[in-house]
Amino acid sequence: MKIGFVSLGCPKNLVDSEVMMGQLTVNGHQITAQPEDADVIVVNTCSFIDPAKQESVDTILEMAEYKKTGRAQKLIVAGCLVERFRDDIRKNIPDVDHVIGTNEIEKIAALCGDSPASETDPAAPYLYHEATPRLRATPRHYAYLKIAEGCDHPCTFCIIPQFRGAFRSRRFESVISEATRLFQEGVREINLIGQDTTCYGEDFGLKDGLAQLLERLAQIETPHEKWVRFLYAYPNKVTQKLLDTIAAHPALVKYIDMPLQHASANVLKRMKRGANGDIFLKLLERIRRTIPGVAVRSSFIVGFPGETDRDFEELCQFVEAAKLDRLGVFTYSDEETSKSFHLDGKSNERTKYNRKRRLMAIQRKISKARNRKLIGSEVRVLLEGPSKETELLWEARLPSQAPEIDGVCYVNDDNETVMRPGQMRTMRISEAHDYDLVGGLIDEAPPESFALPVNPFPILRSSPEATRQRL
Repeated sequence: MKIGFVSLGCPKNLVDSEVMMGQLTVNGHQITAQPEDADVIVVNTCSFIDPAKQESVDTILEMAEYKKTGRAQKLIVAGCLVERFRDDIRKNIPDVDHVIGTNEIEKIAALCGDSPASETDPAAPYLYHEATPRLRATPRHYAYLKIAEGCDHPCTFCIIPQFRGAFRSRRFESVISEATRLFQEGVREINLIGQDTTCYGEDFGLKDGLAQLLERLAQIETPHEKWVRFLYAYPNKVTQKLLDTIAAHPALVKYIDMPLQHASANVLKRMKRGANGDIFLKLLERIRRTIPGVAVRSSFIVGFPGETDRDFEELCQFVEAAKLDRLGVFTYSDEETSKSFHLDGKSNERTKYNRKRRLMAIQRKISKARNRKLIGSEVRVLLEGPSKETELLWEARLPSQAPEIDGVCYVNDDNETVMRPGQMRTMRISEAHDYDLVGGLIDEAPPESFALPVNPFPILRSSPEATRQRL
């Protein structure tokens, strides 16, 4: 049977899709990238914010049409939207045959077969391990590796704990085993993910668990250069041990992804996150002092309930002072089941939109100025492949550019050197734009044995723009 997959939302959701595809392939099913050829279509949904929720619904309706125009006999909806609107999906979208939540993904093979598993059985908290079948949907040269699931933080704007459950870490050796296998398969870059990677190991009583894990990952022997990156750091969990570990190992990317959400003590208190802009500036200074050349990415929410003009001005002043390398800005999304839904002082959509535009404008100038300082420098890049924007250029990424969410490097190479996705090369930067860079390769191509084929298992669609704010 041929199965088509649409995976929406964040990399954590994408890993869930990869696990489901792995379960299907070991049960004899075939994954297809052509929706018209699929006997079953699975939509793994996101519902973190309103645009993502709407995109999930639109995609479900779009895929439902293939039950009329294609071969599709079943439409299965999975993921976060199911956790929030299970009964509504069943009631309002009759073309949906089955729904499975975030802790039920092991049921996917049965649901695609003739003897579906019960959809009413209670689901225990789920977390895959190193022996779980997994079919990667990312390019062959990089992968996401989920090291934990769930979250224990009380952030009032976030509904993730409601359907992902309490925080739970994968076993230490399980992560090392999977990472070793990925590197052996030719992966150049591993990106560690979880709702909060900096809490890794706390549920095991492990102190500085993430730092210990990163150190072991850096020591894995590989036949090629490797990058290890972690995403989603909680600011008060960024320890000196963690920073020292990143600084000590070349394989650990000098990149900190640390969502701060705001800089006003008033707003952060209402978010139940604590701290303030001054504390964050001191933390940033310590990070930069410990890790020379580190790139710091953060994200902020504007228009949170109770955010005054003064609070927003404080946020703008913080962004100007922090000089962050990367920044994502989200407008507050009022979710009915979040604790912030009951707070007063809601901002209207126009106010939120204007605040987002202003904050983005501030960061745009910062980003362009930082990029200009790189002109003339020689840097290591990871080649991605021909540009989606123009056939004349290739795309690559610096260690400071995470997949999908940050800017890219455009390779304008006149030397006719052999370029293949997955090569790690040296590039001289010649141009700087707001978020992207342009340059040419100045080294020889590595041996052909290091060339990676294109991933033969593409999915129908992934990573919708609605859930990403590239800045």
